[in-house]
Amino acid sequence: MRYGYVCRDCGEVIWLAQGPTHVKWLRDREHVVREVAEHSSSGVDLWMSEGLQFFDDHRGHDVMLMPERA
Repeated sequence: MRYGYVCRDCGEVIWLAQGPTHVKWLRDREHVVREVAEHSSSGVDLWMSEGLQFFDDHRGHDVMLMPERA
């Protein structure tokens, strides 16, 4: 099962190729991931970049973690 984020304000959803632990970890440590991405020549994993972009696009919105229902 995939997990991702949904913006409760506009309804947009992003599914990340990770399980719930990693997806929750990204949300809880967004500031750390941004710092690593800024100072790393190789960047961060694609799923992290996609998640950070979603957070940027929905800054100030009510974003929550959710499982994808099959």
